[in-house]
Amino acid sequence: MTEITGQAALRAGATAVVNESYSFACMRCGHGWEQSYEIEHHTGADGHEFVLYVADGRIVPSPLNRPACRHCDGHVVRIMRPGRVASARNAAHRERRVPPAGPVEAVWEPDDAPPPAGRHHWHLSDLLHPFRRAG
Repeated sequence: MTEITGQAALRAGATAVVNESYSFACMRCGHGWEQSYEIEHHTGADGHEFVLYVADGRIVPSPLNRPACRHCDGHVVRIMRPGRVASARNAAHRERRVPPAGPVEAVWEPDDAPPPAGRHHWHLSDLLHPFRRAG
């Protein structure tokens, strides 16, 4: 789900900073987006460890706890590994070559009609010819 990209420079009070990125898709409206976070690991005055999520220079709530859609504020959001939204957008914008719809035209030839010039009319016996025993 996440991709750890390495350690960033330590900020004031942080014992470690890790970069992670996520892709999000809202199951309510279909909006998709991606976000990278700096996850700062801190130790409080009481000795307990905690983390702060920083996105675009601002402290934000953890995207793993009750994520919300930026478009419709829905809370049914799927969290995926980074790059999923971008790859889906790229696939949607690729040129699609779909044959035109319509009836398929088939030529009907009666069984007793001679084959057109230059074409051989195959029979089952012709196909089995290589398997015949010489005898």
